[in-house]
Amino acid sequence: MAEDARTRIVVCADDYALTPGVSRGIRELIGAGRISATSVMTVCPYWPAEGPALAAAAGDADIGLHLTLTDQAPLGAMPEFAPSGRLPPIGKVVRAGLLGRLPTAEIEAEIERQLEAFVAIWKRPPAHVDGHHHVHQLPGVRGALLSVLSRRGGPRPYLRSCHEPLSRALARGVAWKKALVISALGAGFARTAAAEGFAMNNGFSGAYDLGAGGQPLADLFARFVAHLGPRPLMMCHPGYSDTTLAGLDSMTAQRDAELAFLASDEWSKVLAAAGCVVAPFKAI
Repeated sequence: MAEDARTRIVVCADDYALTPGVSRGIRELIGAGRISATSVMTVCPYWPAEGPALAAAAGDADIGLHLTLTDQAPLGAMPEFAPSGRLPPIGKVVRAGLLGRLPTAEIEAEIERQLEAFVAIWKRPPAHVDGHHHVHQLPGVRGALLSVLSRRGGPRPYLRSCHEPLSRALARGVAWKKALVISALGAGFARTAAAEGFAMNNGFSGAYDLGAGGQPLADLFARFVAHLGPRPLMMCHPGYSDTTLAGLDSMTAQRDAELAFLASDEWSKVLAAAGCVVAPFKAI
């Protein structure tokens, strides 16, 4: 298939800077051209060291902010949202957001801090913004994010839309209930963000049930690049797992598996069979 006839898809590795092993795996995939973007967790203490290392490998890849409002320590005091000094679990954030009980002033201040921490190391604004556990699109968070980004001025980052129509999710047939819950929690986000002048993807894939087991990654990822929207984005979570990661996150061995698959010829074959090529945001 001619290159200009292939579907361009943003393949974004989440959680850069979570640990050195996760970061190293993502850099290797960027350097090999297997993914086209990554999102950085600036709340993590490894970002100052892992940022310069990423700069050497980034090339044309998009480097963005992975807004983090769950499970980690915030960059500043949040006496109402994180009174113990640790951000709450995603379930608590979702409930508070749906009930209109999130402390938006505290959240706006933390968004500012995470953006500043990104710029302090990367020396320029993020190319895109998304969220750890998709928190950026939640009611109560989305308004704070759009407000902060709008008043900061300068080039606006791309935003990740997690909306996926029922027809595409069902046709893809991978954890479609999970995909629809993620999509439903962000209902209205894409429309609101677009009205304020932010560019986004249209088409979102990459969610699957970690406990399902049995299905080869080649089959899963072939589904992720099928039934795509007009401006598709696929998330992934590759990395080298170790004891540091095990103490921070439940997704460990699966990161190794994703890393090995994305670095393999099998991923190239999946893309070729689907008529796809990985590309940065500006190409879609």
